[in-house]
Amino acid sequence: MSLSRLIASIALVPAIGVAQVALPLKHKPVPTKPAITATDLMTRLYIFADDSMQGRQTGTAGHVKATAYIAAQVKALGLKPAGDNGGYFQNVPVVQRSFDPTSTISVDGAALYGIKDFVAGGGRGGASRSIDGAQVIYGGVAGDTLNPLTVDQLRGKLVIFSAAPPQAGGRDGRAGGGGRGGRGNANPAMSDVAGTATITSDSLFLIAARNSAPRSGTGLVFQSGDAAVTPPAAGALTISMKAAEVLLGMPVAQAQKGTLGKIVRGSLKFIESPVPARNVVAILEGSDPKLRNEFVAVGAHNDHIGMRAGGPVDHDSLHIYNEMRFAITGMVARGQQATPEQLEAVRNIRVNLDSIRKLRPVRLDSISNGADDDGSGSVTVLELAEKFASLPKAKRPKRSIVFVWHVGEENGLWGSQWFTDHPTVPRESIVAQLNMDMVGRGEKSDLPVGGPDYLALVGSRRLSTELGDLFETVNKLQKMPFRLDYQFDANGHPENIYCRSDHYEYARYGIPIVFATTGLHGDYHQVTDEPQYISYDHMARIGKLMYDMAVRVANLNHRPMIDKSLPDPKGRCQQ
Repeated sequence: MSLSRLIASIALVPAIGVAQVALPLKHKPVPTKPAITATDLMTRLYIFADDSMQGRQTGTAGHVKATAYIAAQVKALGLKPAGDNGGYFQNVPVVQRSFDPTSTISVDGAALYGIKDFVAGGGRGGASRSIDGAQVIYGGVAGDTLNPLTVDQLRGKLVIFSAAPPQAGGRDGRAGGGGRGGRGNANPAMSDVAGTATITSDSLFLIAARNSAPRSGTGLVFQSGDAAVTPPAAGALTISMKAAEVLLGMPVAQAQKGTLGKIVRGSLKFIESPVPARNVVAILEGSDPKLRNEFVAVGAHNDHIGMRAGGPVDHDSLHIYNEMRFAITGMVARGQQATPEQLEAVRNIRVNLDSIRKLRPVRLDSISNGADDDGSGSVTVLELAEKFASLPKAKRPKRSIVFVWHVGEENGLWGSQWFTDHPTVPRESIVAQLNMDMVGRGEKSDLPVGGPDYLALVGSRRLSTELGDLFETVNKLQKMPFRLDYQFDANGHPENIYCRSDHYEYARYGIPIVFATTGLHGDYHQVTDEPQYISYDHMARIGKLMYDMAVRVANLNHRPMIDKSLPDPKGRCQQ
């Protein structure tokens, strides 16, 4: 179908489509049962991705509430706690780093003051790089890729940017999962700068206050204790126009891209305060006296991105628009551009909300509930845990199962890094890890290749051919086998998915993994990722498949054979 015909066809449905056939906004919970069912998953997800969880951002009260829910569930199931000090929680060292307004810097003896002239973000990595002694260089307008400056021009410099003009529409601008492959479309030439400084006309006081708010997710820093993994990060300043002219030594209007400015003296100071960040870890002991000392790890991430930085939006309008946009462009990978025809088609989308307004008024929404990302994985792991816990001890798998709900995946795989660096079971005893991240959608309306039998796999043969083959065998035995999609597992794929979810932190230590997902969709990292849009039957069948896979691996008479080269545990991941 041509794009013009696609637009014509979907333009007929928005007023009567998704919002009418969706599930209700609220769902009365019912008692769960040992079987893995759509009803159980629906009950759990409506609780776990409720507005009361406030988007489960690491470091917030919502995160504490969400992890308390998981811990209470596994305790009720009778699973063995495997966190810190005999409990279910493994605390991960994360601090809120906020700008210290007493910071000052100077140029040729002229002082610039915190809040009055500049503020600095707390960053997400290790300590900020020093800007003392750095020369200023003008980098032009932020985001301008014409005539880019080189690595040699930028190395060690404080790069001043003029702010890019605001763009109408678009997404919230927040990317998902971090990992050792990095995120976003950062310019490699910027990798060695001392820092960046963006000119603003906004209130620096308000910017500093916003950057210090835990619900925003900004300024959170993972104190991994490993400088090789979290090296000093480039300082990120926001400066007034007056400060920019002092730093450059000339009016900004006269500066050209590459114009050199003054030498900066001084340092940026920050205030650090611990914030809550915790994995939930529980064990089902195996039935074999010898093999119970080995583990199959089953995991998902418990966090999401919190509250929408830009404030509330019309939920229905955004959901319908994003669904239509995704139907046109699909997932535009990093480093790639939508075609001109696609961009024109997106610009021509018109959402007719008349029919929906007859059903309900405007619903303003600012909470990123993360129902699919990764509420779906988290509650599916809970379902597996309940199913395993219901088995008589003699009929449990031979190996033990360690369930881990990781924190901070959205920030850079913090919880899984901490768990694999500081495991609460011997790391060498973990024979495989099964990861579920976004397993609640995958229908044809979600992505072009989707359908009720859709499931994407990543990494299943990257360390162990045997593990990947075993997964396919188990899949074929399902009542309705899945159509397995390996496109995102291709070497060099621009999305670098293998490096972006918690499984990689296990794989870097030579633990073979399987990552199952139903993929991205128009509601990804939006306030519209809610339980009402989840395909619960689809998710239940994925849960049954992952349960069967965990049983099969746990009962093997040998560890899955590793026949591929192992990654550097401290290296940068690139699939």
